[in-house]
Amino acid sequence: MTDGAGPRAGEVPEDLTAVEAGMWQAFRSGSVYDLSSGDTVVDDPHGGHPWGPERTVRARVVCWLLLDGPPALAGRVSSLKLVGVRISGVLDLAGGTVVPYVEMRDCRFERDVLLPEARFTTVRMVDCSIPRLEAARLHTEGDLHLPRCRFLGGVRLTDARIGTDLLLNQAIVHRDRSGRSLAGDGLTVGQDLQAEMLESHGELSLRSATIGVSLSLRGARLVNPYTRLALNAPQLTVERSLYLTPAGVGAQARSGMTPARGTRIQRFECQGGVRLDDGRFGDAVDFEGAGFTLTDDQELSLRRVQTPELRFLGERPARGRVVLSGARVVNLMDRADSWPGPGRLHMGGFTYENLVPRGPFPLSLRLRWVDAASAEYNPEPYERLAAVLRAGGEDEDAREVLLAKQRRRRESLPFAAKLWGYAQDWTVAYGYRPGRAAVWMAVLWAGGSLAFAHGHHPPLKSGEHPPWDPALFALDLLLPVIDLGQVGFWQLRGGWQWLAAAFILLGWILATTVAAGATRTLRRT
Repeated sequence: MTDGAGPRAGEVPEDLTAVEAGMWQAFRSGSVYDLSSGDTVVDDPHGGHPWGPERTVRARVVCWLLLDGPPALAGRVSSLKLVGVRISGVLDLAGGTVVPYVEMRDCRFERDVLLPEARFTTVRMVDCSIPRLEAARLHTEGDLHLPRCRFLGGVRLTDARIGTDLLLNQAIVHRDRSGRSLAGDGLTVGQDLQAEMLESHGELSLRSATIGVSLSLRGARLVNPYTRLALNAPQLTVERSLYLTPAGVGAQARSGMTPARGTRIQRFECQGGVRLDDGRFGDAVDFEGAGFTLTDDQELSLRRVQTPELRFLGERPARGRVVLSGARVVNLMDRADSWPGPGRLHMGGFTYENLVPRGPFPLSLRLRWVDAASAEYNPEPYERLAAVLRAGGEDEDAREVLLAKQRRRRESLPFAAKLWGYAQDWTVAYGYRPGRAAVWMAVLWAGGSLAFAHGHHPPLKSGEHPPWDPALFALDLLLPVIDLGQVGFWQLRGGWQWLAAAFILLGWILATTVAAGATRTLRRT
């Protein structure tokens, strides 16, 4: 602006318009400069009603006030508080240090707002129309508030450092030329990042971002039909919780709170892939009520995520895949109708310590959940589920899971091995139901005793044989290791030889399967 002592001494510069002079005076006193008309249609910054010179200030005058403005009036603190103002030209504060407090409400920016590498105390832009916000490496000591703002060309906050809270509640952000709505890679937020009921049209990118408390996308709507990802946030670190949950709408709704009874609800919706790979979350990742619309080649990817609690309580995706490979969770809270079907769930290396089902989740459905985890046989999901059930005192269910594992494995074996597997299943259920062995042994023993009692079997050597006992003879055939002194002393001809051979074979089957089951039991203990 005009050089000299005038502005510094508190005199209004001569080259300011009357509207700008009023802003200059309001800045010195720290008061609100309100140019709104009182007509809600006319004052809508996103509407089509034109705002003329009576509501317009030049962006370079705003920059001058913030970077090198006049001194405050005695006893006042200078600050820029604008309401219903049209800012013409590019607001360029790149690299500048802004000390005064900045708050703009219901303002309309005709050109981009450029804040890269600028430093602020606190910036609040509420319900403003902004073509594009360029704020890479922005640094604020306090908050950056952008609620209800609309950005037609996207927002860039790459490597920005926000001292306390970043607010994007109810903002509408359209994609830039690279396809991103909000580019926040490397962003650091000291406390909360709240983007409740945000509308994102493009890729919301938070790669390697760090959030000091919680990240809330309650009620947000992420839409990206242009590329594969609507939310791209690998290596995201959130010290507490990530919320992809419903939000309350209306006067009763409170930001960051569970919607009260009777409040109208808006759920989190995502049309496009989600990537949270390698994320670290201190408390929980919450998907309660979330809806995902995916194409066949898109994923809800949680590869190698670490969190104490995963609340997988959203709606089942009709298409696409859910990937939990390598994820580590303490508590898995889920519903039976939240998981996708076979071929669309991948859990290789997924570990969890406790299952906390919400609603009925019987073992039969839990086994289908494990079956859906891999197109080909993989023992790991079965063993993990069995270990968790056993740790919870559900030993019988754990045995059922391990039996299901053997049956799934059998389907991948060659024909001869399958037959052997069926034999083990029918007899003693692969050793997980050893009581069956006693039943089969008793049945075979009783049948053999009756059969051998009705035949004549002469001794091999006269005078060198024990007394004939059909029950003891049948038991000696069935026990492959113990010698009861009956087999080898009698002549068996024709079908009796085949019957004896069958008893020996069945005895070996029963003995080996029981031994295998006992070995597994010993390993578990």
